[in-house]
Amino acid sequence: MQNPHELYRFEADADPAGLEPGVLLLGLGGFIDAGNINGLLITHLLAQSQAQVVASFDVDQVLDYRGRRPLMVFEETQWVAYDDPSLLLYRLTDRDGQVYYLLTGPEPDYQWERMVEAIRALMAHIGVTLVVTAHGIPMAVPHTRPVGLTAHATDQGLIGERNPVFGRVQVPASFAALLEYRLGEQGAPAMGFAVHTPHYLAQADFHDGALTALNGIVDATGLNLPNDALVAAAAAGRAQIDAEVAGNGEIGEAVSALERQYDTFLEGQDKPNLLAPQATPLPSADELAADVEQFLRSVSDDDPRA
Repeated sequence: MQNPHELYRFEADADPAGLEPGVLLLGLGGFIDAGNINGLLITHLLAQSQAQVVASFDVDQVLDYRGRRPLMVFEETQWVAYDDPSLLLYRLTDRDGQVYYLLTGPEPDYQWERMVEAIRALMAHIGVTLVVTAHGIPMAVPHTRPVGLTAHATDQGLIGERNPVFGRVQVPASFAALLEYRLGEQGAPAMGFAVHTPHYLAQADFHDGALTALNGIVDATGLNLPNDALVAAAAAGRAQIDAEVAGNGEIGEAVSALERQYDTFLEGQDKPNLLAPQATPLPSADELAADVEQFLRSVSDDDPRA
């Protein structure tokens, strides 16, 4: 393995020796983030805090530019702008003045093990006390019920007693998952939250999910993170979704079916998970596809990223 310390550098205006210990939040774009949970959360925290870049990574060594081409702007006869990708470590403070850190940028395509070691070196230098991640996963759940989440950690004590939705499953790896796994092998504390996002909102901005992730992080870390802007955005998002559902009877029925499934599960707490055979069968993708297609299109039309 090449020297992991050569993957990053501290910024000229940052004093590496003066960085205080704190929690590290990981905000890397990954292969799945239903509802843009991670993206909304990171954007919110950076906008609501005085963020200082303290270190940056050499993205040229770890990104596949042809796989995820950065954007450029062409104007009339020349190229005028380039949105160069960056992987940055920020120092932030919560509303009580407590220091924490945020590593954000695109998920590395290459050299995952070397990146893990580079982040471990930064953690050791700073004195990171806990690593936390959050992202969204699509689920057959209605937006009209409390947002659920699946917590995972290197130590069960970090997440307490929870009723897991999933048993043993095999899924494609992400860098954040590998980092948590490697940290667990070395006895370092790390945890994350997978927010259950209604599958018909997977391509939209699900602010309720981002708020749920924020609350989970606050509960796990004790940080007093700002939430006012997310609370307002979540309320506006719910109003928009409800208006869309109210305007289409077929979509309303599809949501009602999900509500019945959700309520049936709550009534049978002895059932091990949402996929238990005793529970009402989940609506299949084929059964819901016709109902949600129009809804997805209407939400995507309002999404500037679409």
